[in-house]
Amino acid sequence: MRSETATGARTGAVRALLWLIVAALAVRQTAAVLGRPPGERFIDLDTWTGENGVLHVTGSLYDNDRFTGTPFAGLVLKPLTRMAEQSLGVAWAFGSLLLVVALGAVAARALPGPVARRTSLLAAPVAISLLMLSLPVRNAFHLGQTSVLPVLLVLLACFVVRGERASGLLIGLAAALQPTVLLFAVLLLFTGRRRAAVTGGVTFAAGTALAWAAMPRDSWTYWVHHVAGAGLGENADSLANQSLHGALLRLGLAGPVEVALFLALSAAVCWFGLRRAVRYARDGQLLLAVAVTGCVAVAVSPTAWQHQLLWVLLAVVGRVGKRASDRLVWPAVVVLVSTLPGTMLLPNMAVVFPVRDNALLLAALGAACVVPFLPRTSPYWRDPVPTDYAAPVPARWSRVPLLPFWRRVLSRPNLLLELLLIRVVYSAYSQVRLAATAGRGTAERHGRQIHSLEQWLHIDIEHWANHTVAGIGWLRGFFDYYYTTFHFIVPLAILGVLYARRPADYRWVRSSIGFTTILALVGFWLYPLAPPRLMPGLGFIDTVHGVQDFAKPDYGTLTSVTNQYAAMPSLHFGWSLWCGVVVVMLAPKTWMKALGLLHPLFTVSAIIATANHWVLDAVGGATVVALGFGLTYALAGPRKLRLPTVPAAAKPLDDLAEGPGTGGGAPRPVGDAVGGPRG
Repeated sequence: MRSETATGARTGAVRALLWLIVAALAVRQTAAVLGRPPGERFIDLDTWTGENGVLHVTGSLYDNDRFTGTPFAGLVLKPLTRMAEQSLGVAWAFGSLLLVVALGAVAARALPGPVARRTSLLAAPVAISLLMLSLPVRNAFHLGQTSVLPVLLVLLACFVVRGERASGLLIGLAAALQPTVLLFAVLLLFTGRRRAAVTGGVTFAAGTALAWAAMPRDSWTYWVHHVAGAGLGENADSLANQSLHGALLRLGLAGPVEVALFLALSAAVCWFGLRRAVRYARDGQLLLAVAVTGCVAVAVSPTAWQHQLLWVLLAVVGRVGKRASDRLVWPAVVVLVSTLPGTMLLPNMAVVFPVRDNALLLAALGAACVVPFLPRTSPYWRDPVPTDYAAPVPARWSRVPLLPFWRRVLSRPNLLLELLLIRVVYSAYSQVRLAATAGRGTAERHGRQIHSLEQWLHIDIEHWANHTVAGIGWLRGFFDYYYTTFHFIVPLAILGVLYARRPADYRWVRSSIGFTTILALVGFWLYPLAPPRLMPGLGFIDTVHGVQDFAKPDYGTLTSVTNQYAAMPSLHFGWSLWCGVVVVMLAPKTWMKALGLLHPLFTVSAIIATANHWVLDAVGGATVVALGFGLTYALAGPRKLRLPTVPAAAKPLDDLAEGPGTGGGAPRPVGDAVGGPRG
């Protein structure tokens, strides 16, 4: 009884915290929009209903391509123009928030069962938080768009209202606002809800006909001249258009060839996607079926702007993978694609531009046609293959507070998820590093403080080392090359080798470099520091970047590449020291350990000789590395772990633990020996 009471209390506390996060996100979204000048908030809404907006002007809605809705949407909005104009502020913002909250609440109710009580309690705040963080909602909120409404109408039709006619009416109204939503009538038809499908089609036709009778010129322009809205708003080949049509145009196709290919691909996506949606609906996963149908609508629409792509986020409910360790891969991909710009997901390399520029479309196509979602009849639906965990080793030092918040996993992490998370963390690191600046004056004042302290400690060797190396051509070239080349290559190579050969150790060392980097960001933020090369009057030679013109007021400031005042602590040295420690700990040969120690030695020499860091910057780098390893030890336990207790039949696990040359003797610790994926 006490255990159940404690579990209920913890669940209640987590739920309260999640609702606080929802409230904080709502306040943040509202403040971010309302804090903008009048001309920079609710841009589309102002274009429609403002003093000189489209809905005020006599004539066609589409004379200047600023109105992108259907004629039916214009017919509905025109009587509301004056009210909308007066509510271009708090009322509109809160109305949009209420739509998002309602959408999240309905989606949480629609989760395919059976749903654990804890999940049902936490689902609504989690869903609302994800919606508020998503790019479509943020975009719609900023522009003043109504694109959340069709999604909400569809979910209400499928999960809330009773009666076939009421469901069909809501689907039809949503389709009248966003034509490709009519695909949901097909889903209803093939899942046995014929009356709802017919009602939806009739409602759509009636709404469109009403708009055609009231505004025949506008209807002709929208449906015939612009082919269901294609060509309205931004250029169809812009990155904002995440449809097959937009992707083909970005690939350089145009004219009849592009149109024919678009129609053929759209027909194929509709065929495969709707068949899958019907199958999932019959399997009892109606929310997943709705998400898949919405993703089909995104792909085949002539224009699918960012604020219309909420269907992709709903696909997060699908379960993928037989192993428990793989279950987070698909949700993580969907959430990252839906909440972060493509530039944060993939590097700035031309070879990945087609993927980066079409990330949301590819996610929609994957959900519609490719991703193997598990049926509820699968034995892995509720009971995936469990993850292998190692038994923790007691802390070596009794006074060290060992707090194992996560259990150590033996198996290799999913490569796609790992690459995505590494990329996202690095992008966030770059953004924080760029923002962590207090200006040239503060950075130079801190530089003088560091220089004075080093003089007092008699370790101010930077000037001597810099001028000595600058006078020796081959040595200068070596250190310049080493400084600019090996900073990223060596850590990534070590992580790659450990991922492939020693996954249990990979997880431990990956956590340590993550903590090291986070702690370094705190240092960049709190103590912006000018490196020696950017200190006027001290006579340092910038061997890597060239001569700095100190007469220009903007020298050494924030650039598009890096914050040149993020010098304390030195991550150049910190990461190299991390590499040396990891190689010494894990390398099997003595010569490998010795080679590993050369990297931090060469790096510290390079950062000082090229005048990019002070000696104390290297001390700061060593400090954050030590703290990174210490935090990993405190939270995850020692690196070496006990093997899990297994029955005698599970002999392969023991075989994996035997290192080469052991002669079948006693198994070595898992941290030293596990070399392949398990579970």
